[in-house]
Amino acid sequence: MSRTGPSRGARTAPGREVLVSGAGIAGPALAFWLNRHGFAVTVVERAGTLRGGGYPVDVRGTALEVVRRMGILPRLRDAHIDLRRLTFLDGDGGEVASVAPHAVTGGVAGRDLEVRRGDLTDALHAAVRDDVEFLFDDSIDTLDRSGHGVDVVFRGGGRRTFDMVFGADGLHSRTRESVFGPEEQFHRYLGYCFAGFTMRNTFGLLRETVMWSAPGRAATLYAVGDDNDEVHAFLNFARPEPPFDAFRDPEAQRDLVTAVFADAGWEVPGMLAAMRDADDLFFDGVGQIRMPRWSRGRVALVGDAAYAPSFLTGQGSSLALVGAYMLAGSLAGRDHAAGFAAYEHGTREFVVLNQDQVGEGDAMLFPTTAGALEQRNDMLRNLGATPFAEGRPAHSALTLPEFTPMT
Repeated sequence: MSRTGPSRGARTAPGREVLVSGAGIAGPALAFWLNRHGFAVTVVERAGTLRGGGYPVDVRGTALEVVRRMGILPRLRDAHIDLRRLTFLDGDGGEVASVAPHAVTGGVAGRDLEVRRGDLTDALHAAVRDDVEFLFDDSIDTLDRSGHGVDVVFRGGGRRTFDMVFGADGLHSRTRESVFGPEEQFHRYLGYCFAGFTMRNTFGLLRETVMWSAPGRAATLYAVGDDNDEVHAFLNFARPEPPFDAFRDPEAQRDLVTAVFADAGWEVPGMLAAMRDADDLFFDGVGQIRMPRWSRGRVALVGDAAYAPSFLTGQGSSLALVGAYMLAGSLAGRDHAAGFAAYEHGTREFVVLNQDQVGEGDAMLFPTTAGALEQRNDMLRNLGATPFAEGRPAHSALTLPEFTPMT
């Protein structure tokens, strides 16, 4: 276990010591705001260090105000990728249309941000690392909620008691499973799977995305830099039921994706070969988390653990940032029960509005029939290169309250 940040004796806040599980996006953002509201915060992360790199993520709408209030907006603007174009290809590799990315993502050119996931997590960690305790290479083993606090046993052998525990540990949250039950109760599978990995950029792509499409299948190459020698590769496909047997078996994942794309043309054969050798393969089903409540006792969830919207909406990072702000602020001056109730009351409508954007995303990106694909292509040909003047209303549907920090 590696430890960073203040030791337990660095500050005292009786009854206000809290644990956040997960050091991705929601976790450090929540830690930042909890610290501002007077909580002594510990963040535990099972990885040995922050995870760098990663695929690009969006920060849009209300979330832009969150990062502005955190003081990291200038750093994120410097890291903005600013893709130049999004090119769609047909099954033979011929160009269907080349459009401005914002024209199909619902973002706002010149205002919304797209950054590498690692750049966002680095900025969040830098904003909070001097004020909270980070425990890397460790995780929660058991939670005992029977007392006046939450007794935590860590996998590394440590034992501590916290006033509250927060699960910010992603779509497949272990905290959620431990406290609320199996994921299957809350997971809404959306009918797609995807494999993502990096490969050599032998295509001459610069700050652009190219997507090949056939009914129910898509292959995407995503170049996020001017001189980057790597591209992000994605292979997406429709599947009526989740491939449960493949989720914990990387070789089964590679075999499944290879079988689905076996007859595909364009650059797909090379992508399949690169996938075989990739050491960063990430495979999952596309789904949302929909829960009737985000808290139980002294444990609450935030970000994908509570309300993953799926990458089809492009709103996962933004919901995590906004949810972290709302959760911490709702607890200011309240006990856990009142604070959690205020968090749900103030945030749920915004979450649902953004989760409901999923129908727009899959219809545009991943048509499953030849007819739907041709309709999409006709729309793209008519769209041209003109982006939307404004983003989708759901992205900015919540006006952030002004919570008064303790510090």
